[in-house]
Amino acid sequence: MAKAPKASEIDWSNLGFNYMDLPYRFLAHWKDGKWDDGELTEDATLHISEGSTGLHYGQADFEGLKAYRTKNNDIQLFRPDQNAARMHKSCERLLMPAFPEDKFVEAVKSVVKANADYVPPYGTGGTLYLRPLMIGVGGNIGVHPAQEYIFTIFAMPVGAYYKGGVTPTNFTTSYYDRAAPHGTGQSKVGGNYGGSLLPGDEAHKAGYSDVIYLDPATHTKIEEAGSANFFGVTKDNEFVTPKSDSILPSITKKSLLYLAEHNLGMKAIEGDVFIDKLDRFSEAGAMGTAAVIAPIGGIEYKDELHVFYSETEVGPVTQKLYDTLTGIQFGDVEAPEGWIQKVEY
Repeated sequence: MAKAPKASEIDWSNLGFNYMDLPYRFLAHWKDGKWDDGELTEDATLHISEGSTGLHYGQADFEGLKAYRTKNNDIQLFRPDQNAARMHKSCERLLMPAFPEDKFVEAVKSVVKANADYVPPYGTGGTLYLRPLMIGVGGNIGVHPAQEYIFTIFAMPVGAYYKGGVTPTNFTTSYYDRAAPHGTGQSKVGGNYGGSLLPGDEAHKAGYSDVIYLDPATHTKIEEAGSANFFGVTKDNEFVTPKSDSILPSITKKSLLYLAEHNLGMKAIEGDVFIDKLDRFSEAGAMGTAAVIAPIGGIEYKDELHVFYSETEVGPVTQKLYDTLTGIQFGDVEAPEGWIQKVEY
């Protein structure tokens, strides 16, 4: 596996969303009922048994968060405690031993500090994406929780998740379900994403950026996109996002619900979003750590494309939400208390 280029050789303004083998990552092991202290390592290869439950039975979960460089050359994290808490819940769902939440944040900071040269410069739009990952390992074959676990955090500089960046793209609804009712849709587990590869591939081949999944029970309500949560802006100045037990509780969504209400003076609502009632929305978008905010130009449903604000221009509310959120993340807008944590390097 090729190592990442030197930081001085990277074109920061033209980053994709691709893996890079950076110099350091964090690695910890759970064995005999407890976690070790963990350490930074230069080895990008995980050494695991062929009997690992993470390979056979999907006992694996992960997180995604970013480090941002500010105008003053500081490096900061956006709500990492929320990622730690969400991973804890995912671990509980898969009967995995959660890594302590305070140590999770400390480990994230250690990885950022060790790879500080790879945090893209302010103004390029790039960020350092961090991927905490936990898998069940060891020699297992029965369908039961593993006796050992690996927790790791690796990182890479990234640009926009969607090729268009902050420009509208079209999405299509899917015949497939993202998650089953009462399943693992609310957890950030690997199996949720394996099943999304086929519908995502079909959508891309048809010219769409991503899939919109409907509720698995009735196929009448929007749940979320393949890689992000959905939001709509109504003509009555409401910020609406779907509510369901099988939707991943997005930290970006939670943050935008707050910002829409407290910074933009909107009514923030989590509720049903019926696919045949899209006329109520003047703007729409997808939101998540990787996507940030991706404006949705239109949604295809039953061979008809419903266009929101525009297929080529970003709506004013979506733009304001994007500017506010990214302004906080990059240190240009004052953040609500507790949202930002600095990384000393």
